[in-house]
Amino acid sequence: MLEELLAAWIGHQRWFGGKGRPIDSVSIDSDVELAPGLRQLMLSVWQAGSRERYQLLLGSRDDLPDRLKHALIGIYHDKYVYDAVHDADLTRHLLDGMSSGHDHGPVRFRHLPGVTIDTSLRSLVLGAEQSNTSLVYGDAYICKLFRRLIPGVNPELEVVTALARRGAPHIAQPYGWIETDLDGSDTTLAIMQEFLSTSNDGWDLALTSVRDLYGSLPGIAAADAGGDFAGEAHRLGAATAEIHRELALAFPTDVVSPPEVKRMAEGFRRRLGRAIAEVPELREHAEAAERVFHEVEALESDVGVQRIHGDYHLGQVMRTTTDWVVLDFEGEPGQPLAERRALQSPLRDVAGMLRSFDYAARHLLTDHQDAGELEPRAGEWSSRNRAAFLEGYRAELTEEERVLLRAFELAKAVYEVVYEARNRPTWLSIPMAAFSRGA
Repeated sequence: MLEELLAAWIGHQRWFGGKGRPIDSVSIDSDVELAPGLRQLMLSVWQAGSRERYQLLLGSRDDLPDRLKHALIGIYHDKYVYDAVHDADLTRHLLDGMSSGHDHGPVRFRHLPGVTIDTSLRSLVLGAEQSNTSLVYGDAYICKLFRRLIPGVNPELEVVTALARRGAPHIAQPYGWIETDLDGSDTTLAIMQEFLSTSNDGWDLALTSVRDLYGSLPGIAAADAGGDFAGEAHRLGAATAEIHRELALAFPTDVVSPPEVKRMAEGFRRRLGRAIAEVPELREHAEAAERVFHEVEALESDVGVQRIHGDYHLGQVMRTTTDWVVLDFEGEPGQPLAERRALQSPLRDVAGMLRSFDYAARHLLTDHQDAGELEPRAGEWSSRNRAAFLEGYRAELTEEERVLLRAFELAKAVYEVVYEARNRPTWLSIPMAAFSRGA
């Protein structure tokens, strides 16, 4: 049975979310032929009584060339079946479908009004992703195929198409998408956007700056080191502010009343308590963090909320030859869709980027023989770029905004402490530093 082949194969895939747990069964919920030799499957994977849905593009051939052997699933009905995202002869049909806007049964191909899609390009799979699979078509497009399926329109499609309609800057132009019905809801299967072929990843640029500082002579300030990043941090702050303004114009906004803000602070406190139980080293910083959360509880004015990025850090931004571009408006993939689409304070995004500057400054120290000597330089780099980013974002924050921002930072650092303790204990010192300085 095909289901048995899939059950033996899927647990070894990078994008599968249930690795390490036994698979009880795999069933095929939907099987749609997109072209000869190419089928789109929606799978239910059962583990310990719970179900997750996944998407697979299934290819089949009489003979399997060497270039596709790594994608082999097995032999079914005397044909080789394999993960077709790796077959450029078949993935061209995705471009054809989005260009024409055709439906294949319940699978619907769409494109934005007025765009033209070059259907002659061949695809190449990007290898770095954990939860999705992205196909790059030439130097023009990147098509993100969502592997784990959650009923509803993906926030990334919703956000970038809304911003594109407004002509907003700092986004990668969307071209098309693929959708279907899942549990009665329009559900996004894939989205295709402009591929920024000549851009540089924000995280990589920041690390280059940090390395330049660490490699400079003792006594050289971050401002005088060869790869000073502060100018870019300032421009990124300004781009972030513009994205937030555009989001506030493209989607509804609201305010959160003081009682709701108080409940938010209580949530921060509960998560802090759980984190201390798991990571006792955090206990010595509990009192300082509690003071910050108490300041949030004492706020007496409404707090503005809107659509935000939701998972904002240096790895989500790209520097083109002219400007910063923001990517991946999905929010945190592990969170429920409703939570990712919920209105929140834009300062949560700001806090996420500030934490990312701290990580860029300090993660090279985790196994560095001169970590003790370099720590002050890490602190200097982080402080300089955090300040530059904030200055670019807003000329001056109100005192209430500063209180909220400190709380969002510490709440993020609490999450990071637990994550690092579980997954990368040698990195634990990075989020712990946030408590040492009070934010």
